[in-house]
Amino acid sequence: MPRPLVATIDISALQHNLHIAKSHAPDAKIWAVVKANAYGHGLERGMRGFAEADGLALIEPENALRLRDLGWQKPILLLEGIFDAADLETVVQARLDFAVHCTEQIALLERAALEGPLDVHLKMNSGMNRLGFKPDAYRAAYQRLRSIPAVRKITLMTHFANADDPLNPGLPLQQQVQQFEQGVVGLPDERSIANSAADLMHPELKSDWVRPGIMLYGASPGATSAEQFGLRPAMTLRSKIIGIQRIEAGEAIGYGSRFVAAGPMLIGVVACGYADGYPRHAPNDTPVLVDGVRTGTVGRVSMDMFSVDLTNVPGAGIGSTVTLWGDGLPIDEVAHAAGTIGYELMCALAARVKVVEL
Repeated sequence: MPRPLVATIDISALQHNLHIAKSHAPDAKIWAVVKANAYGHGLERGMRGFAEADGLALIEPENALRLRDLGWQKPILLLEGIFDAADLETVVQARLDFAVHCTEQIALLERAALEGPLDVHLKMNSGMNRLGFKPDAYRAAYQRLRSIPAVRKITLMTHFANADDPLNPGLPLQQQVQQFEQGVVGLPDERSIANSAADLMHPELKSDWVRPGIMLYGASPGATSAEQFGLRPAMTLRSKIIGIQRIEAGEAIGYGSRFVAAGPMLIGVVACGYADGYPRHAPNDTPVLVDGVRTGTVGRVSMDMFSVDLTNVPGAGIGSTVTLWGDGLPIDEVAHAAGTIGYELMCALAARVKVVEL
């Protein structure tokens, strides 16, 4: 018999969330981001859930090839571009769009003398300071690409650091927008600037393409809850109570004896641990649902299990259903309690967890 820990993926929720993304940018085309195994939901499921997207975007060349093998015929974008010259053969054979963010990548294209056609996305570093050309170097990079005969289409791209926090004192959103606009002035090509937060919160930032990621999976990119945006959770992680302990005041629970009971308690042991992707650093009282009743964790999360407080959950016992996140318990709420973000919890889902589809 398998362990009772199951992740349920709702394909209709993926489809619904894509429609939400489209409704916020009705005049734009959509790259549905499926990197990191579709944020832990499964690449093939992401492909089916986002069948109405205009293209799929990811960073792994091998998974781009897998999408082609699975039958995806529309555009595919490599968000980090190529990593070495060998990737160019993959790009041509699989008809992949790819980002260009450094002079070394341009040099690879110049030396390769490919026949093309190549569709590239020239990335600007508008202030996030990860990948891309600074605004004052952007036009020179653009001209080098334009001089390569194989290059057919150039899309002007950047990525926002704080679209969910537009007044962030470290880098206000409007500062990035201005940097981008200054760097592309006079260039007639299509633009790709909006991530999930920009798509949902900043309709004034018009672009030809939007690149939603986390919102497609039913979590919030920040600032407000996913539910307020009309998003639906696509992943629900559930398990069961597999053990019961009655403890008295002064007794401790788990490794390190981090939690000590102040009085008599009923404790349930859940079949899930950090080897399944649940955050080991989750503190006491991280929310869970037991038979639909809200309660919290107690003690340290271990490899295969953790404990929850059942004292105020009437009728709970061995076999009771435990919702760790998803339907009825937003993943963002669990992530916030654990000091992380919903992205990490999704992506951390371990291979040993059984996955089923609705």
